[in-house]
Amino acid sequence: MKFPALHISAAIILGLSAGTSAAETRTIPVGVSVDHASLQRHGDYMNVDLSLDLSKLRVESNRAVLLTPSIINGSDTLKLPAVGIYGRVRYYQYQRNNPGMISGEDETVIRASELPDSLHYSQIIPYADWMNGSSVYLDRSDFGCCRKLLAEAPFEGPYGYFGYFTPKWVYVRPQGNGEKHRELSGSAFIDFPVDQTVIYPEYRRNTTELAKIQATIDSVRGDGDVTITRVWLKGFASPESPYSHNRDLAIGRTAALKDYIQKLYRFDSGIIATDFEPEDWAGLKKAVDGSNLPNRTEILALIDSDMEPDAKEARIKKFYPEDYRFMLQTYYPALRHTDYRIEYNIRTYSDVNEIRHIMKEQPQKLSLNEFYLLAQDCQPGSEEFNDVFETAVRMYPSDPAANLNAAVCALERGDLDHAARFLDKAGTSEEAEYIRGVREALKGNYSAARAYFEKSSSIPEAADAIRQLDKLNAR
Repeated sequence: MKFPALHISAAIILGLSAGTSAAETRTIPVGVSVDHASLQRHGDYMNVDLSLDLSKLRVESNRAVLLTPSIINGSDTLKLPAVGIYGRVRYYQYQRNNPGMISGEDETVIRASELPDSLHYSQIIPYADWMNGSSVYLDRSDFGCCRKLLAEAPFEGPYGYFGYFTPKWVYVRPQGNGEKHRELSGSAFIDFPVDQTVIYPEYRRNTTELAKIQATIDSVRGDGDVTITRVWLKGFASPESPYSHNRDLAIGRTAALKDYIQKLYRFDSGIIATDFEPEDWAGLKKAVDGSNLPNRTEILALIDSDMEPDAKEARIKKFYPEDYRFMLQTYYPALRHTDYRIEYNIRTYSDVNEIRHIMKEQPQKLSLNEFYLLAQDCQPGSEEFNDVFETAVRMYPSDPAANLNAAVCALERGDLDHAARFLDKAGTSEEAEYIRGVREALKGNYSAARAYFEKSSSIPEAADAIRQLDKLNAR
């Protein structure tokens, strides 16, 4: 019996660069030429096609010739169903005594008297990862009576080539960043009676505004892993009244807030630092710039001028009285505020189980190096592994190392678009250039990929990537 060739009408490449590779016609010392060979991946299967020139093959009546293709990649080998050509005597003998022929029921059987000059051989086999980079080889075995092996020719090839780019992933370890210094900041709008510098906690909205500062301090002060290193306060006044008077108010009111906080928390000497801005012209400019005041442009010009503060305010009040009254009622109250910043350090973690717990509860407490230590304890490519690097880049969105590692995670799961966004902030290190090359290679842009790999030539993985591109381009 003779098995028909198998065909697939539509190829699904699954986003991988795979295709046909024609082999140069080679005559091996078995009387058979391989005119064409191709290996193509179709989803979970591999399609193997060979064009065999059998015009010079001669098979004696009492002989049988077995041609066996194999898929080979290094030490991995898969033998494919063979083609058996039988002389007259051997054909009838095998038919009578062993219908399975020499190699089994999958064998394609041809009588020597019906031997065509060319044969199209095609097989569909399950695809395995090791087949990436494989080729087809062909061997011949001659048999006589009773399956006796009379002669054997070793594997000849390679014929064809199947391959798509398979990157080696490179993650980078962040540089040790020493102390983990953090800060929290905000603004409080504390009301003082006219011309006074004494804080009355119950006065107007002071209860709420003082609570904002206390809540910020308390959010870190009760954490045993945190040490507060500085509480910074800066008081601002609005531009009305003489500048010198506003300066005294800003100084006195900031000092009053410092005393209030010190009585609450009893910080060590030097922890609380103060500064002041007699008049918040920057805040006034921002408010006017975003307004629809009739004389907005003229007022902005005065604010930006080199005039003394008192002269500026007097001119605005004189020439634009309606605008001034609106500003005094609407904008000036917000200019009387205190900016604050709580600076603190977080202790270093070295136990990966502790780091794993903290990442789930308070990832903002971890350094990039601690994220990396945790990743080393995870299975590469696992959900937890990817989550570590994705959390790290959320905590450090501008850090090149965090973005580079996040880009690698995105590429591993096939998300080339997200990888591009991370790579935009991954810097210009050789590792970053290599991963940019990987992304281009996965897109099939081999020329662009090579340019990136050449920029990262000191990385061993880049040399391997270039070798892969050479094979792919040679198909």
